[in-house]
Amino acid sequence: MKTYSEVFDVAPDDLDDLNHVNNIRYVEWIQDISKKHWTHVTSEDIKKSMIWVVRNHNITYHKSAVLGNTILINTYIKSNKGPISTRVVEIKNKETDELLVKSVTEWCLLDATTFRPKRVPAEIQALFL
Repeated sequence: MKTYSEVFDVAPDDLDDLNHVNNIRYVEWIQDISKKHWTHVTSEDIKKSMIWVVRNHNITYHKSAVLGNTILINTYIKSNKGPISTRVVEIKNKETDELLVKSVTEWCLLDATTFRPKRVPAEIQALFL
């Protein structure tokens, strides 16, 4: 499996009323890193012909991040079956290596013209596995 990573600092806009990173922000980070991974490894032609939609998010919150923490996000494709791709995202505190959030998301591949589910082609699987 090929991992894609990103590092950044928690900003004031990331926080909720308890001064922790807001749960919605974690979902945004999960979606953003997934999209960045896709755009990083695929060509323009592929991006124009296929799109992904979320089928299911399973998110486990282990610890809270706070202002000033440096975040490390790793993502990879765990498996593909038919049109479904299972992606794992792990969000960690970069300084302590503590797992903050882990998500397992099922993404469904669609044909960009018909919006019908499309089996994940071998050429796409090879880019991620």
